[in-house]
Amino acid sequence: MLQYWRFYWPLALTGVAMVLSVQFQNAALARYPEAVTELAVYALGYGAFGFFRASLNFIAQLTTVFARSPSATRRCHRYVFLVSTIIMLPLIYLGNSDGGAWLLAAAFGTDSGLTERVQEYLVFLAPIVLLGAQRFYYTGLLVQARLTGWVTILNITFLIAVIAGLVAGFSMGLRPVYVLVGSEAAAIALQLLLTIWVKRLHYQPPAELEHEHVTYRELTAFFIPVSMTGVMFALSRPVLFAFVSRLPEGIPTIAALRVAFDFSMLFQQAANQFRHFFVTFGLDDLPGKRRFMALVGTGITGIMLVFALTPLSAWVWRDLISIPETVLAMSVQVFLVLCLMPTIIIIRNYFHGRLMVERRTSGMAIGSALRVVGIYFGAMLCFNLGILNHMTAAGLLILGFVIETLVVVQAAARGNGDRENATANR
Repeated sequence: MLQYWRFYWPLALTGVAMVLSVQFQNAALARYPEAVTELAVYALGYGAFGFFRASLNFIAQLTTVFARSPSATRRCHRYVFLVSTIIMLPLIYLGNSDGGAWLLAAAFGTDSGLTERVQEYLVFLAPIVLLGAQRFYYTGLLVQARLTGWVTILNITFLIAVIAGLVAGFSMGLRPVYVLVGSEAAAIALQLLLTIWVKRLHYQPPAELEHEHVTYRELTAFFIPVSMTGVMFALSRPVLFAFVSRLPEGIPTIAALRVAFDFSMLFQQAANQFRHFFVTFGLDDLPGKRRFMALVGTGITGIMLVFALTPLSAWVWRDLISIPETVLAMSVQVFLVLCLMPTIIIIRNYFHGRLMVERRTSGMAIGSALRVVGIYFGAMLCFNLGILNHMTAAGLLILGFVIETLVVVQAAARGNGDRENATANR
């Protein structure tokens, strides 16, 4: 248990540091004259961007699993650059073309003015895909070598750089798109350079070389299903926003959902670090791992409930971040629903970890796709019945993760059955 904790807590802080930067971005937007509109535009722009960037979220795990020999490490690096370039191209199209404007307007139901604002964000966000992919690649090497303390330090550095960029840009009176995207891009570039430096100083490759002849087909067979999991996660919000934006009070509702969803990610990211947990420690001592995950999940949920049910939420969102009153009450209500999320996420990630170690990631892809399908049809039904609002939207997000969890549980159970049959046949 102590070994698990020493490995886990730096990664948990890493997740918090990465998501905490979004809270400062929201705080910066809340200080502009049209704060509600700025929050909503950024939610739509970042939602579209996140749909593509989320496919890179498992590059660290890809690197941890496969980059275990000099030849495999080089091939992984080339593969990461190739896929990140391919992923960036659709963003460039969406941000720079009439066809892209039509697609965004059709998806979000926005007028030409808002669509143009969203496109502007996408133009500047697109290159971050390349920077982010390289950051994930080198982070995967550090995690593989169990240098998670350095990962935490580097992510705290990223957070400090983002805050400094936001303060400097806002003080200079720059437009929101320049302030938000510029601060994030500069912070990622700084973190990437420092990560490469740490890797050169401290990284030790595995003592036992593996995957010396790994092929691009093998990398793709692992990466496509897990990247689909990330993409489907990122698609969950735009699917909800596409229906919510058509409500009479769509803009403030989207702003409230963004505030609550982003803040809940502070806790969800802590739960997501269990993916590294299994890739590093394997599948032995499963009862001990389950006990550790249950303890962490209980702690995360308890902290979320304290935030939602006490004046702490008003102090953070109203007094520190300056969220408008029209958004604040809805954000608190949404966050209270999202207190169910850590339990579901940890159960899901327990089975995600098993499937990744066993390299049977197709179940993850199916589960994530069905999650979005469930959210889409649920949102459509609620919209047609006239019951779609901030609370039901939060409930639909939870429903989607429940569907995904049930699917990966079944996928892991099928794997156990296949192994038992193979043993019996032998």
